Amino acid sequence: MNELFVELGQYLRLKRKSAALSQNQVAKELGYSTPQFISNFERGLCAPPLDKLRILIGLYRLDQEEVLQLMIRSQEKYWRRKLVENDDDSSPSTEHSPEM
Repeated sequence: MNELFVELGQYLRLKRKSAALSQNQVAKELGYSTPQFISNFERGLCAPPLDKLRILIGLYRLDQEEVLQLMIRSQEKYWRRKLVENDDDSSPSTEHSPEM
């Protein structure tokens, strides 16, 4: 699972179910022969390619701005968390450089 894609995947799964579509039906609409890719992005393993996301927005009748904001929030949370983790990992050095 990729934490960057979990929220988007959960959102898309909810919207697919609200549209009363199966993963297999969506896979066919996107040109896939099996529903595996749909399952993968709904579980947060990856994100759908942009061209497929555009199709999903239309297929599920989603608000494009809502999807964009969700993706921006997910990215922001991810990067803020990574920056904080890095700050915790790299404590300031207490050593001083040699005096000249």
